[in-house]
Amino acid sequence: MTTNGLNSLRVNEIFKSIQGESTYAGIPCVFVRLTGCNLRCSYCDTTYAYEEGIDMSVNEIVKEIEGYDCKNVCITGGEPLLQKNVYKLINLLKTKSYKIFVETNGALNINLLPGNIIRIMDVKCPDSGMNKEMDWRNLERLRGDDEVKFVLSSKKDYEWAKRIVRKHNLPDKTNVLFGSAYGKLKPKSLAGWILKDRLNVRLQLQLQRIIWPDKTRGV
Repeated sequence: MTTNGLNSLRVNEIFKSIQGESTYAGIPCVFVRLTGCNLRCSYCDTTYAYEEGIDMSVNEIVKEIEGYDCKNVCITGGEPLLQKNVYKLINLLKTKSYKIFVETNGALNINLLPGNIIRIMDVKCPDSGMNKEMDWRNLERLRGDDEVKFVLSSKKDYEWAKRIVRKHNLPDKTNVLFGSAYGKLKPKSLAGWILKDRLNVRLQLQLQRIIWPDKTRGV
């Protein structure tokens, strides 16, 4: 994806909310949702970000973030790594001492991101329809302060994810999150499987879905 300016990004929305996922769930956070995604996951709840958005300069984005008076910023999408100027945004935010989270779908090289940020990376399971798009080398690029997330739609997805976790010794490398795709897998079932298999992962619920069940944008 390209944008119209040397220092601009295509932005779908900027808003302040509660972080709904990851080990940081529950903290206030400013979200910058960028437009565009190279994947089409079966459970995607932000399809409106595929195309919708406006061009904003990096400075305009930072100015809007500053207006929320919150030092936690999550850059998400879509897929934020599709836009090369995302690195300029991250580096500018770093100079202003923001704690930065980047949510990425795992299909692009996460090592292109600057250091000293929290990388939250999906591993796409079979029922997403996108597991063959993964850059599997990313599992070797994970750091201890990163987070790797599996969104599960079925028992088949769970068994597949369990094999990936064990094969790559992921809990020894980073934080591992298992979540259920909304409306497709009951969290109670997933919790039972994790306990039965003594799997060293964290069950993740989508707080935004619990708090604002009727909203998709701006949460």
